[in-house]
Amino acid sequence: MSANTPLDNLRQEIDTIDNAIQDLITERTKVVEQIREEKRGQNIKIRPARECSIIYRLMERHTGPFPRRELARIWRELIVATLSFEGPFSIGVHIPAETKSDNIHHKLQCDYHSMIRDQYGSFTPMSRYVSATKLIDDVRSHKVSIGVLAMPKQVEQDAWWPLLASKATDTPRIINRLPFIGAPQGFATNIDALVVCPVPSEPTGRDHTFLIIETTEEMSLKKISKALKRAGIKQALTVAWQGTGANSRYLYLVEAIGFIKNEDNEILQLSEVLGINTSLIWTIGTYGQPLAF
Repeated sequence: MSANTPLDNLRQEIDTIDNAIQDLITERTKVVEQIREEKRGQNIKIRPARECSIIYRLMERHTGPFPRRELARIWRELIVATLSFEGPFSIGVHIPAETKSDNIHHKLQCDYHSMIRDQYGSFTPMSRYVSATKLIDDVRSHKVSIGVLAMPKQVEQDAWWPLLASKATDTPRIINRLPFIGAPQGFATNIDALVVCPVPSEPTGRDHTFLIIETTEEMSLKKISKALKRAGIKQALTVAWQGTGANSRYLYLVEAIGFIKNEDNEILQLSEVLGINTSLIWTIGTYGQPLAF
C-alpha cells in the first residue's frame, strides 16, 4: 500500500478539523436548547441586538484569508438554524403589486429574496405580502415572526411607517436594516429594507434609532433638522407624512444616529425646541449598523 502523499495528509487534517467544528456545533446546540427552556412561555424569542453583537464580535476577531462576508453568512445561517429550535420562525416580505414591467418586478422579488436569505437563512419560510397593512397586522398577531419592508423615502404615495405610529405594546418595531452583510452576488437593484417585529430595543453600540414626531400643524423638514441639531441628535434621514380627514395629523420619521430611549434627555430637549409635548415624540425601533467590508 502506497504511503500518503502530502496532499492526502492535508486532506486528513481538514477532515479532523471538520469533525471538531461539527462537534462544537453540537455542543453549541445543547446550550441553545437550555436557552429555549429559559425562554419557555415567551411569544417572541428573537434578540436582534444580541445577534448583531455576536456578528460584530466574531468579525472583529477574525484573521486570515477566509472571506469575511462568507464567514458572516455562515454565522447567520447557524444563528437562524438554532433560533428555529426556540419556536416557529417565518418571514413576511412586502412587495407591492406590479407597477413596472414584469421583468423589473421579477428582478425586484429575486433581489429581495436573496437579501433576506443572507440574513435570515436559506430555508426559513417566506411569504409575499402585497399589503403593508396586512403584513404589519400579521407580525403584530404573530402569524409571521418578522416583516420586511422597503426603506422609507422622502416622497412615496403609500408610506408604511405611519402604521408603526402607535405606543401599544404589541405594535411592531424596527429591529434591523438589510442588507446587513453586504449585497448578494449579482445584486443590481439598489434597495434597502427594514425589518419589523414587536420586541423591545436593546443597544449594540453601533445603533441607529427611529423617532416619530406627531403634530397637528405642518412643520418644515428644515425646522425639524435645526431642532434635532440643537437637541444634540444627529440625523441620517427625515421624512414627512400627512394624514387625511377631519382629524388629520402630521407625522415625521427621523432616523437618528445612536441609541435613544423615550426617557432620554435628547427627547426632552427636542420637545422643548419644537414647542410640543414629549408624549408626541417617541421611538419606534433601532437597528445595529450593517457590516462594512
